[in-house]
Amino acid sequence: MSGTVILSEGEEFNHVIHEVSKYINLYVMAFEKDERTITRVDKRENMYGGNGTVYMIQMFEQEELANNRLAAYMVLLNKGDESGFHTHNLRNEQELYVVVHGTGEYRERTGTEGTIRKKTLQKGDITAINSIGYHSVENTGDEPLIMFVITTNNP
Repeated sequence: MSGTVILSEGEEFNHVIHEVSKYINLYVMAFEKDERTITRVDKRENMYGGNGTVYMIQMFEQEELANNRLAAYMVLLNKGDESGFHTHNLRNEQELYVVVHGTGEYRERTGTEGTIRKKTLQKGDITAINSIGYHSVENTGDEPLIMFVITTNNP
């Protein structure tokens, strides 16, 4: 978790939860488990070389999902906040972004030098990247960009 800070109850934690709760219900009903809310909030400054701060609102415990994969809300609170280009090939992963609020710009390319393809994101859009691609996302709007992120892999 290099570069990741786990936020505990406090002013910044409460601010992130308050802002996100304006737009979505932070709720999980996992099979045969008690209904619940978030498990933790991770803060990443300059995520993958991007600008600003990205918050990952974790909805599941670290080993709760198959193959310890990810299912969390990625939150870019401010215009210009960005997750920089990164790949998922070391773990043979595929990653999906489901936009639940806000607007942004999604970018993808093959390899580190490929031509960049861009897409303006809005509520309801879904993106998918496989293990040979690189992708990044930036909040381009005046409201938080909130995406549900699902990461899977072929073990």
